[in-house]
Amino acid sequence: MAQQQKMEIKEATKEVSGAIAKVIVYVVLYVLVGAVVKYLFVSFFPSFGIHISEYEVYVQILLAVAFGYLIVSGIAEVFYASLRPKYGHPTAAAMRNVIKIVGIGALAAAIAGAIAGGAAGVALGGFIGIVIGFASQQVLGHAVAGLFLLIARPFKIGDSVIIVGEDGEVEDVATLFTTVAKADGIRVLIPNGSVIGSKIYLKPKKQS
Repeated sequence: MAQQQKMEIKEATKEVSGAIAKVIVYVVLYVLVGAVVKYLFVSFFPSFGIHISEYEVYVQILLAVAFGYLIVSGIAEVFYASLRPKYGHPTAAAMRNVIKIVGIGALAAAIAGAIAGGAAGVALGGFIGIVIGFASQQVLGHAVAGLFLLIARPFKIGDSVIIVGEDGEVEDVATLFTTVAKADGIRVLIPNGSVIGSKIYLKPKKQS
């Protein structure tokens, strides 16, 4: 048993190190590719009489989107690999999804602000951030609620419960929904935000 735990810890440490290494590689590649693009549009192409420097900004935006997504995904994987050994796959996956949602929203706001530039950029970035925040409020709220459910574990898969008026057996607790299987075969997907905000009735287990 102890040997197995040591192997799991060693494997988890290896996964975390690999995920961190990927993030570092993505950051370095982004800086290098951005510098190369800058050189091509500012110095290389003009030396041959090709003046297309006004298109550089669009290429840089594409690079920011592509590498930004990779970096956000890499950071989310670091959290996943760090949490999975202690809390299990469902909780770690929920945290990974929350990090991705927040990271992509921040990336979109930052890129929008950089395009506008100056005070206008700051204002635009803030406005975009607010819009994205409102648009993803429910999704993010359910994801965070799901994370709390997975950590606090008020019920487990297989428990007989009554949640938000739904009577059945817990089939799954995912990032956004808790699935309850009712006696008549109907499966109910309950938003995790509703689960957190309501009473949870745990029914006694049937004696075999």
